[in-house]
Amino acid sequence: MRLESQTFPGSGAFDHPVVCTKRILIPRFRALTDSMASIPGVTRETLEFIETGIPGCYEVSLQTFDDGRGSFVKTYRRSAFESAGFETDFAECFHTVSWARVLRGMHLQIPPADHAKLVYCTSGAVMDVSLDLRRGSPAFGRYTVIELGAGSANGVYLPRGVAHGFYVRSAPAVMLYHVTSEHVPVLDCGVRWDSFGAPWPDRLPGLSARDAALPALRDFVSPFHYGDGE
Repeated sequence: MRLESQTFPGSGAFDHPVVCTKRILIPRFRALTDSMASIPGVTRETLEFIETGIPGCYEVSLQTFDDGRGSFVKTYRRSAFESAGFETDFAECFHTVSWARVLRGMHLQIPPADHAKLVYCTSGAVMDVSLDLRRGSPAFGRYTVIELGAGSANGVYLPRGVAHGFYVRSAPAVMLYHVTSEHVPVLDCGVRWDSFGAPWPDRLPGLSARDAALPALRDFVSPFHYGDGE
């Protein structure tokens, strides 16, 4: 899968794209990986966390087991996420179904209902985008692109203050979300999809009226500060 990072013009965060592929293997599962290597049907024995260009935002390589019946995919293991320093107190889970050329984003909730988020795709394929809105972050105004799909067995973990959105490459696309706070409509906000330089493949995607009316990045007054709650 492709990881791509870029900066919003004028933000001064980075001048060039940076691709980060550092993988974090949770130590307590390394011995398990060795012991399972000879078991037929095991495709990926551990959860892996791959750094992106945004601090605290990771691609998650999911644990998969394949055999003649099909496949089994483990999307979350609390001990692994805790060992990586991620938030694990998920308060709400939900999914969306989106048709071809639909774009959803860029969304996040502001304090006191801000949250960390785990997302993954179980049907179809999407171009998934994360945008750092934390003032003081070395990646403030920067985005990362990760390709998610039903056959990719990957997801994205986003810390608080990082907005999320995606574009449907293959429909129907089913996206699942785990978030650490419940939905509060009056605190649900975001940044307009075309205001920060992401390489969306469609100039006229299918948008909700709400998403089309979100403020541009340059007009978004961020309440997030890098390091808060860490």
